[in-house]
Amino acid sequence: MLFVKTKIGLSKISGIGLFTDQFIPKGTLIWKFIDGFDLRIDKSKLEDIKSEPAKEQFLKYAYLNSRTLKYVLCFDDARFFNHSEHPNVIGIDDINEEEGINIAIRDIKENEELTVDYNQYDADFDNKMKEKGRTPGKI
Repeated sequence: MLFVKTKIGLSKISGIGLFTDQFIPKGTLIWKFIDGFDLRIDKSKLEDIKSEPAKEQFLKYAYLNSRTLKYVLCFDDARFFNHSEHPNVIGIDDINEEEGINIAIRDIKENEELTVDYNQYDADFDNKMKEKGRTPGKI
């Protein structure tokens, strides 16, 4: 669940991106998993999605937690974070949060695109970069 005001828009990085709708000071909580709002499913349950288009859509927006090997799908627009090797949002491990939390690692201006480093937490990082025609590890 997002904890800051955001909007989606066209991204210079890739397709649709997530943009701030307010100034965000360094250290602000941006996102954390909220059970019942966001979705977490075991990797083995992916085969239960019988519709191929639905499965493709799920995999496009979900990430595979590299520690738990469970897929996480954000219910809100957090699914539109784009990848950057120099993100303005970073994941922090939190013993009380299985998915960790995401915070601003610097002040973020209003209307700036919010970015994360997919490689930090998504076990499908290399596959996603190949599908987008990018070299893994590069934006």
